[in-house]
Amino acid sequence: MISYQDYLQLLPKTELHCHFVSTMNAATFLELADKHGVDLWGSDPETLFDFADLVDFLVGFRAAHDVLRDPEDFARVAWEGVRDAVAQGNLRYREYYVNPQYFAARGVGYLEVMEPIIAGLRRAERDFGVGFAIIAAINRRDDAASAVEMVRQVIAHPLPEVVGIGQDDLTPENTEDPTRFAAAYELAAAHGLKRTAHVGETDAATSDAVRQAIEVLGCERLDHGYRITDDPAVVELARERGIAFATTPVSTTICSDWALDEAHRIRAMIDAGLMVTVSTDDAMFFRTDLGREYREGLFAMGVDAATAKQIALNGITGAFCDDVRKDRLRAEFRAQFAALDAVLAPAA
Repeated sequence: MISYQDYLQLLPKTELHCHFVSTMNAATFLELADKHGVDLWGSDPETLFDFADLVDFLVGFRAAHDVLRDPEDFARVAWEGVRDAVAQGNLRYREYYVNPQYFAARGVGYLEVMEPIIAGLRRAERDFGVGFAIIAAINRRDDAASAVEMVRQVIAHPLPEVVGIGQDDLTPENTEDPTRFAAAYELAAAHGLKRTAHVGETDAATSDAVRQAIEVLGCERLDHGYRITDDPAVVELARERGIAFATTPVSTTICSDWALDEAHRIRAMIDAGLMVTVSTDDAMFFRTDLGREYREGLFAMGVDAATAKQIALNGITGAFCDDVRKDRLRAEFRAQFAALDAVLAPAA
C-alpha cells in the first residue's frame, strides 16, 4: 500500500504553465552561466534562488535567459526538463511559455530559439512519451507595439508546435494591465492562435484583470487568476465560459506569502467549481517540481483523491492540443488512476 502523499506524487499529470528557462536544473544553469561568462547574483545553489517577492524573482528570471545562447543549450534544457519532470512527478504532457522578446534583446532570433527547443522536446517525446506545445509569451515590460511584432513573428514563421500566445512578467510600472496588449491578442485571434495570460496573480492584482483577459482578450485559459475569488460575478463568468486556470501552489507562498492550507485561494477556486489545473510555474527558481505541487500543495489544501484526479483530468481538458491526443491521455490517466486506487492505503 502507498500513502496518500505518494499517491498524489504518482498520479499522471499534465503541466499547462511552466516557463521554459525555469525547467533547467540548477546544475545546468550554473554550468551554462560559466560556459558563456554570465555573472550571476550568486553561485551557491542553496541561496541562489532566495527571492523576497515577485518583483525580486523577476530580476533573476530575466537574467536567466542570458545563459541560453547556442542551439545545443536550448535542446539540452528541453530534454533534461522532461526527463526530470517524468521522474519527479509522472509528467505526461506539457505546455511551455517561451519569451522570444527576451532572447531577441540578446541578439537571438525567433527561429533560433524555437527550432532547437522543439528539437529537444521531440527527442524527449520519443524517449519518454511526453507530448508538448509551446506558448509564445509577450514580455509585458516591452511596449504594445513590440508585442504585436512578436505575434507577427509567430505568424510569419508557422510552427505546428507553437499553438498560442500569452503574456507574463510585469509592466514597467509593476502591474499586469492585460488590455495594454489587446492589439496583439486581436491579431493572434485572427490567425487562429490560442490565447492565455498571467492575471490575478498577487495581492496587488485585481479580479477585473481576470475579467478583462476573458472578455477583452478572448483568453480560453488563464495562468494564476487567484484574485477571481474576490468577485462572484467573475467566477460565474469563468464557469460559464469553461475557462481553465493553470494554478501554481508553491509559487504563491513566495510571490504573495500565502500559506498552503484549506483557506488558500486555489482551494476556494476548486470549491467554486472552476476548472483548476496545477503546474510548477518556475520550478528551478521556486525549488519545486510537479510532484511537489501535488504531494505538498494539494495535500496541504486538503484536496481529496477524487478531486486530485479531477484536477489531473482538467489539465487535459484545458490543454491546447487536439482531441485525439486528449482522448489518448484520458485513457492513459484513467488506467493509471485505477492502478493507484488499488494500492492507496485507507485513510486513518
